[in-house]
Amino acid sequence: MSFFNHNAKEIHCKIVYYGPSLSGKTTNIQWVYNSTATEQKSKLVTLDTELERTIFFDFLPLNVGDIRGYKTRFHLYSVPGQVVYDSSRKLILKGLDGVIFIADSQIERLEENLEALRNLETNLKAQGYDIRDVPMVIQYNKRDLPNAAPIPKLREALNRYGVTDFEAVASEGKGVMETLKYVSKTIIHLLKSM
Repeated sequence: MSFFNHNAKEIHCKIVYYGPSLSGKTTNIQWVYNSTATEQKSKLVTLDTELERTIFFDFLPLNVGDIRGYKTRFHLYSVPGQVVYDSSRKLILKGLDGVIFIADSQIERLEENLEALRNLETNLKAQGYDIRDVPMVIQYNKRDLPNAAPIPKLREALNRYGVTDFEAVASEGKGVMETLKYVSKTIIHLLKSM
């Protein structure tokens, strides 16, 4: 749910990186942060508790254009990876505009990916969202590992809604910006059609 700051002439949009622990959510956000010019971004904030971590920052991309005279500012958040931190996940999902689901491509992590995806669907529903109506993209991360499952197997298991998906190696930046650009453009398209 985008927030309009009329004084600054900005539309604030929230994108949440969701997925199992150690799938690459933090790595994706850090790559975007390090690739964004200093004058376009806020400070990278890390909220560490004893057992969980959430990171976020916002930035103002220069190439998305104005919407009725307003610039678009994106706020990127990661959720804690473990489902046990469900209350934090629910809180972070409030007011979102789009989701990037980061799946760990390793074959032995398939069940954890499925659990995180079911958790996302449940948490969205609890907040009045239908997962089919939320701009979403799936990123199959860690494609460089020898135990990465074939893409058709991952798609069959994880992409039951037929959303756009990308292959990635977030630690090298491969697929990171493409994933973010796609969900950002989808959000912008929805805002322009309002």
